[in-house]
Amino acid sequence: MPEEILTDNGRVFTGKHQTKPATVLFDRICLNNAIKHRLTAPYSPTTTGKVERLHRTMRREFFELNSYETIEATQAALDAWVLTYNAQRPHQSLGDLPPIRRFELARRGDELEVIDGDYAEADATLRKRLTRLVDDKGRVVILHYRYHVGRAYVGESVSVSLENGLLSVHHRGVLVATHARRHLPEDDAKFTDRPKAVRATQPTRGDVVSRVVDPQGSVSFAGTGYRAGNNFRGRTAGVRLVGDTVQITIDGELVRTHKARHDRSKEFGAFAQPQGKRRN
Repeated sequence: MPEEILTDNGRVFTGKHQTKPATVLFDRICLNNAIKHRLTAPYSPTTTGKVERLHRTMRREFFELNSYETIEATQAALDAWVLTYNAQRPHQSLGDLPPIRRFELARRGDELEVIDGDYAEADATLRKRLTRLVDDKGRVVILHYRYHVGRAYVGESVSVSLENGLLSVHHRGVLVATHARRHLPEDDAKFTDRPKAVRATQPTRGDVVSRVVDPQGSVSFAGTGYRAGNNFRGRTAGVRLVGDTVQITIDGELVRTHKARHDRSKEFGAFAQPQGKRRN
């Protein structure tokens, strides 16, 4: 079971916005299986951009080109189209590979079912990895091309790997971004680190305030809670504001970086109390 599901506010998904709010079958299924059901904001299709993009492709490549007399015939044809879409049709966002290739990377070698043998054989050895620091705009540079990682990782060290035409960016062992390579395939040989590997970054220099980590493992800054970790409960943490991110340090060591969520107008008051509010 997935931990959570994101849907729009269609009546098939939720009854919260109906004249008489009700719990529909989809919500009951989520509730019975401990699945968190998240809803998009009304009239915001960009929140579910991937599925909206799929709908556009489905209209152009299937529904506008075909018609069927029965629901059964339509379903059978649609099932065949979906199989082609997932297993054969090249996707530009994946470096002109079908989506199934993304899942093949997680299988064991003896279970790997290669669809395009010639392509797989050519790229089988391309499992190189290098290290980069995320710049002040949340990007890394690979072979003169910039790839977005996220402003939350500004100043952080990330690991970038290349396999089957895909660049995967990991931060502390967690996959945070994936991009189709932009350089030419013949330049894969240049995908290598410099002689000296980049070391993990230190906290960014700048104004810092001290906050005590509360029993929930969080610190308060400008009226907003930011997670530090249960292991640091009761300890004093340093909080820095770096661009649109908040850095949390313990004994000078960077432990968490968050995207700023507080009211920016309250920052002056937060820095005016570097030790936090006094407790009675």
